Amino acid sequence: MHIVSVYGYNRPMAAAAETIEAFLSEIREPGKPWISPTRFAKRLNLEQQQLAQLAHVHRNTVTKMPAATSLQKYLKDAIRVLAAATDLSGDLERALFWFQNHPLSTFDYQTADVLVSQGRADSVIDYIESLQAGTGG
Repeated sequence: MHIVSVYGYNRPMAAAAETIEAFLSEIREPGKPWISPTRFAKRLNLEQQQLAQLAHVHRNTVTKMPAATSLQKYLKDAIRVLAAATDLSGDLERALFWFQNHPLSTFDYQTADVLVSQGRADSVIDYIESLQAGTGG
C-alpha cells in the first residue's frame, strides 16, 4: 500500500498548492523570515521535545533559537516532502497523516518524518515522484 492507493487524487494540483500556501502562512514566524518551530509542532501535534529530536537539536533550541540553521533545515525539508505528498494526494491533511504515520516499505518501513530527520528528504521526494509516475509502491 502506498500514498496513491491510500489517498488517491481528490483535488487538482492547483488546489493542493493553495493548501500548501495556507499551511506555510500558518506556520510562518510573524514578522520573521523563517518557519516557526512552535507553530509547526502544534500543527503536526508534536511536543517540542519530539520536534527537537527529529531536528537533532537541543529541546531548548525550539523556543530559544527558532532560527537555528539545523532546526530550520529540518523544517524546510519536511515542508518540501509535505508539498510533494500534498501534490500527489491533493489534500494537506492526508499528506500530514501520511508523513507521520505511514510506514514506507521501500525505506525499511520507516515513516517520512523519520527519513527527513535522517537527512533523506530528497529520497522521499524521489519516491513520491515515482508514485506520481506510477512506478513506485
